[in-house]
Amino acid sequence: MESLSWSSRSNEDDGRRFKRKPLSDLMDQDLLQSAKEARNALLEQVADLDDDFASLMLEEYSEDCNLIPVEKLQAAIRRITLTRSAVPVLCGSALKNKGVQPLLDAITLYLPSPDDCTHDFMSWYKDDLCALAFKVVHDRQRGPMVFVRIYSGMMKAQSAVYNVNKNCTERMSRLLLPFADQQVEISSLSPGNIALTVGLKQTATGDTIVSSKASAAAAARRAVRSEEKTKDRKSQDNLVLAGVEIPEPVFFCTIEPPSVAKQFDLENALRCLQLEDPSLKVRTDPDSGQLILCGMGELHIEIIHDRIRREYGLETYLGPLQIAYRETIVCGSRASDTLDRTMGDTRHQVTVELEVRPLSEDIPLIEYSANLPSSVNSYKEAIENGIHGCYLTGPLLGSPLQDVGVIVHEVSVLPGTSMTVVSACVSRCMTKALKMSEKQILEPMMSLEITMGEDHLSRVLADLSQRRGNVGAIQDRLDSKVVLAHVPLAELMGYSTDLRTVTSGTATFTLELSNYEAMNPQEQNSLLRKKGLV
Repeated sequence: MESLSWSSRSNEDDGRRFKRKPLSDLMDQDLLQSAKEARNALLEQVADLDDDFASLMLEEYSEDCNLIPVEKLQAAIRRITLTRSAVPVLCGSALKNKGVQPLLDAITLYLPSPDDCTHDFMSWYKDDLCALAFKVVHDRQRGPMVFVRIYSGMMKAQSAVYNVNKNCTERMSRLLLPFADQQVEISSLSPGNIALTVGLKQTATGDTIVSSKASAAAAARRAVRSEEKTKDRKSQDNLVLAGVEIPEPVFFCTIEPPSVAKQFDLENALRCLQLEDPSLKVRTDPDSGQLILCGMGELHIEIIHDRIRREYGLETYLGPLQIAYRETIVCGSRASDTLDRTMGDTRHQVTVELEVRPLSEDIPLIEYSANLPSSVNSYKEAIENGIHGCYLTGPLLGSPLQDVGVIVHEVSVLPGTSMTVVSACVSRCMTKALKMSEKQILEPMMSLEITMGEDHLSRVLADLSQRRGNVGAIQDRLDSKVVLAHVPLAELMGYSTDLRTVTSGTATFTLELSNYEAMNPQEQNSLLRKKGLV
């Protein structure tokens, strides 16, 4: 146990000499005993998880484990951390600046360095640059600023880099080393570091950055050779780093600028926000031309709305929040259509016959009949563009289609017909077939986890039953109860407020998209009546 230096005046030397007292004399005996017990408990825990440290305790320091050097204990904790057998936990408060320095020391002592990490892609890129863009922020003067984590190679300022996800090359104007809210400009940075780049205008959160397109191609060739040796069929997919897994948005609403003159400013703000937040989606309604804002929840869209006001100075208007349903079909149907138009001196004529059917795992999305002539191959791109365009708008709510397959039985095209007319005829024929089939609305189902005290459990369960919820399990977590449930998203609008009311503000919950399920006929008819579609 280290000694603690403290100052007191000595009667013999006019108060200019200092004494040193052992820590045990200064600490409260109960506190000292608690510290010893905590150290012994830590030693036992580490010994249970690390065989080398256990041998050290039983052999070399069997008489007194407290004599074990702190360096050997730290080395054992590091081994345990690297093998993920346990996670060191430190206490402190950033607000009061308590425990921050021990935390930083623990990061240095226990967490892996870049040399400790081995990834397949690092051997494919070798000494070439490979980095992950994990955050994007926008500066009014410097534009988009991208935080990147360098895995291999050197990143240099004033250099061109290749974005694997976007398939584009961009030039980095400046390279900065971030220190909290300040940055230091540097010329280059080595692997394992985090850098802040200026000039990457197309890069979004989760993108993979490499030195050049040739470097990515060379890495792909090395991955193919590795795949042949290891028979790993997913090697090439790993050329793109893990990034961020983004689920599909489940809420959407219209967003309008305060005036037509501000339309461009709003579109620019939304473009910048999408680079920062990949879970935010923006599309344009094909009928009304309105901008549609798609997000992960009510709070998500509210935050985006507030950021547009605060950061871009735009007072936008949001339409009512709506749920992102999907549509499918229960049984197949077949239809044919002919589109005959004369534009200028050219006649454009297309005849299409196709069938829509429920899609299963072993059925391809688009299938061509064996009786089709080989000349159809020259129109395949136009045919598939028409089909994919029709997938965006279903026949009931105008929601995207899901689990619908298409069989193309006949395509007859007059020579000289444009590809746009071919796509339009295919899309119109598919819409006709969908309207003839038995249709089904799919609603988003959410995985809901609620943590509360046991005295509120019965009221929470009763509330879930009224929301068409299906309780999967009730677990114990310390002194709390945890309810795992499956609930339609439509029944969870404003749930945070309702849950606070039911539990007197003591419960918390998490929510994530699970899957899409078919609505029962009563609920489907009720939804269609509410939207005025029946």
